[in-house]
Amino acid sequence: MKIISLKMEDSLLEEIDRVYPNKRYSTRTEFIRDAIRKKLDEEERKEVLNRIGELRKKNNKRINNEHLRLSRENSFDMIEREIMK
Repeated sequence: MKIISLKMEDSLLEEIDRVYPNKRYSTRTEFIRDAIRKKLDEEERKEVLNRIGELRKKNNKRINNEHLRLSRENSFDMIEREIMK
């Protein structure tokens, strides 16, 4: 594991300090790591949806069964990662 340095506004740090003990986190670091994971998952979901949109535009027709199967697999993979945390 690598160490990084992070600057943030006092008000944001105060908000983190207020919230993390009331959740399942024992440290600020755990809270911040989880927030980053969630953001990465959100970005991946957006990417999948964008790919589906591009396919629709490209084909200018309904998505075929293979596209739907791949989309379902990607969705289930994202859900599984979220559950396994």
